[in-house]
Amino acid sequence: MTQQLICGVDEAGRGPLAGAVYAAAVILHPDKPIIGLADSKKLSEKKRDALAIEIKSCAYAWAIASSSVEEIDNINILQASLLAMKRAIEQVQAQLENAPQLPEVLVQVDGNQRPKINWPCEAIVKGDSKVQAISAASILAKTARDAQLYVLDQQYPMYGFAQHKGYPTAAHISLLKQYGVSPVHRRSYAPVKQLLEK
Repeated sequence: MTQQLICGVDEAGRGPLAGAVYAAAVILHPDKPIIGLADSKKLSEKKRDALAIEIKSCAYAWAIASSSVEEIDNINILQASLLAMKRAIEQVQAQLENAPQLPEVLVQVDGNQRPKINWPCEAIVKGDSKVQAISAASILAKTARDAQLYVLDQQYPMYGFAQHKGYPTAAHISLLKQYGVSPVHRRSYAPVKQLLEK
């Protein structure tokens, strides 16, 4: 009887006005418990970074994927988030193809929408605080996205991406009005779209 493994999946970055949306898929190792997993939004950045390292070294399998700003603008943020999730899950599937016996895997996704994949999949509202594997995925997705925003901050220092991570804070909106729309801003999002239409 093969043991069923849970592949937790979550995304980060649906709300921001800039940068890609990230998703992660994580199968935790049954024999290597990780203490302190929680919804990434409830953890400090320092704690998230430390847990991300632990997850990557202890998990049975993990992957991080993204959908670009162009994809978000072309197919909308929900579809782009689901696409990033699908990409992360497919990377995990590829990792498991070499397992001596293919484990049974149930995918559990945070939220109420499921990506189109060929593994059994269920959506769990507030899953990032209920299912450890989803908490782990939320931490990997969030730390990967934050890392990208630090890179964008160096490329476009005038927008303050390192501080607000692309979220529509008053400071970000004011800098956007001052400096105009950058190539990494999501043109389909209302505050950016309104500036472009002026």
